[in-house]
Amino acid sequence: MKKFIPLVLLLISSIFILSCKDDDTIVDVDYPAVYDLRNVNFSYNATDGWNYGQSFNNPMLDQDYVVIFRQTGTSGNAPVWQQIPRTLYLNQGELDYDFDFSKNDFMIYAGGTYDISTTPQYLNNQTFRVVLVPAVYGKNANSGDLSKMSYEEIIAKYNIDDSKVGTL
Repeated sequence: MKKFIPLVLLLISSIFILSCKDDDTIVDVDYPAVYDLRNVNFSYNATDGWNYGQSFNNPMLDQDYVVIFRQTGTSGNAPVWQQIPRTLYLNQGELDYDFDFSKNDFMIYAGGTYDISTTPQYLNNQTFRVVLVPAVYGKNANSGDLSKMSYEEIIAKYNIDDSKVGTL
């Protein structure tokens, strides 16, 4: 009987341990994860060059990651997104789009190997899509992986609902 009681206790505790549910992959983001920026016009300043900055409506979590896409055209009625940073090779030279972000804001930059003010079509009336990859993905959402993925791949891999696009 002395050996039976520890075995029963072990069995009961095993049932509780095995019945615990691991919900680490469920994402419950209480803010939009996708934002559209329409009619973006870059401005110039001596410190940052050509840039466009925006604050988030609510601060992100420290581990959230931002990916930004520039609309390069449409295919049918669907927008075509190109991830930045990106270099465009034009007749005038190279034009680069880049960005940085913090938990409170982001900045998109445009620069080039020529005077890019001579090509205003790349500085005015631009459309960008900002995607927040939630912190729950942690180290799996590193910039090396994300920089090689298309918009559709990121949305699918991280189960991001892009049906409700937010505005900033």
